[in-house]
Amino acid sequence: MKVNGNEIRSGNIIKHQDTLWVAVKCNAVKPGKGGAFNQVELKNLIDGRKLNERFRAAGTVERVRLDQKPHTFLYADGDMLVFMNSKTYEQIDLMADFVGDRAVYLDDGMEVELEFYEDRPINVSLPEQVVLEVSETEPVIKGQTAANSYKPAVLSNGVRTSVPPFISVGETLIINTEDGSYVKRVD
Repeated sequence: MKVNGNEIRSGNIIKHQDTLWVAVKCNAVKPGKGGAFNQVELKNLIDGRKLNERFRAAGTVERVRLDQKPHTFLYADGDMLVFMNSKTYEQIDLMADFVGDRAVYLDDGMEVELEFYEDRPINVSLPEQVVLEVSETEPVIKGQTAANSYKPAVLSNGVRTSVPPFISVGETLIINTEDGSYVKRVD
């Protein structure tokens, strides 16, 4: 589907320079002199390169729709991650590098979305938040809970994060999978 350059929004996937890019940031600019344009920061979906590009309002680009298919994460086998299509029960093996740093949040049986372009996997969408247990942290110091400070903690999957001072070992927390930050304590 062709769209004008000024219609590109953050999160859109476009075909540019014969490869797939996702728009990370978009800034519509209307200078006092000359035509309006859209300054877009792009990230390559294949190799991760970044590119800043100007798209004129009169120019067109091809917007791409990815096929999203529900999958279940089964297990990790060395450097390979095994997923199963939730509808057809077909299994697909992907390199751990494909998921990147977020692979530590994968848990056996976790539901994820695999995005495909022309039957080739392009991206794995994890849930926004996961529930993990605190395995290590410093003890609570009386009176320190009033300050708006955080202390280091290690979660059950080995990820290090910062948590409020009232959190102790064994508590269950909700963690953001994008940046590994503490969201809240599970009641």
